[in-house]
Amino acid sequence: MIYLKSESEIEKMRESALIVSRTLAEVGKHIEPGVQTGTLDRIAEEYIAKEGGRPAFKGYGPKGNQFPATLCISVNDEVVHGIPGKRELNEGDIVSVDCGVEKDGYFGDHAFTFAVGECDEKSLKLLKTTLESLYKGIEQAIHGNRIGDMAHAIQTHCENEGYGVVKELVGHGIGKSMHEDPSVPNFGRKGKGERLRKGMTLAVEPMITMGSWKTKTWNDG
Repeated sequence: MIYLKSESEIEKMRESALIVSRTLAEVGKHIEPGVQTGTLDRIAEEYIAKEGGRPAFKGYGPKGNQFPATLCISVNDEVVHGIPGKRELNEGDIVSVDCGVEKDGYFGDHAFTFAVGECDEKSLKLLKTTLESLYKGIEQAIHGNRIGDMAHAIQTHCENEGYGVVKELVGHGIGKSMHEDPSVPNFGRKGKGERLRKGMTLAVEPMITMGSWKTKTWNDG
């Protein structure tokens, strides 16, 4: 079921999203060769607490399989949901940092992919194209359009640049819950899918690869 938000609810979501954005900026200051992903996670958790928020990812999930950290940190060929720990970042890595925050009952969710030190041109082009595709999708987030219009814009831009679009993982609605309806895929056809309406709040999450769109799940889930 899709929940349409009032202006006051959207303003509360902006507060949570702003904490997410500031947290990512703070984490970004510390991304360099040799830093451990667990260190970045601690920096984020402390910053969110200082801002009056709660890490939305920590403890998220079914009993017995709850996410153990504040951030999802995914390096190089890891797409999403990487668990921070003792892994050290290396020169030339690209690292996706995904952060969620809850404040006053409303959620914000945002990710950014950082280059570690000097990266090769292939990696930098991937980052550039992914960011461009995000805004291509957002441009189609208009009352009366459909989810497929957003998805098609993302897919077309990325595939025209020679990249694969992950199909097994998608964006989502967000609000009083971290994950709400509708699903927001990064592939689709114009004019298809749920109709967009004023008050819908969406997390648009392009996930792009240099190769196949297919993914595998690691043993840690």
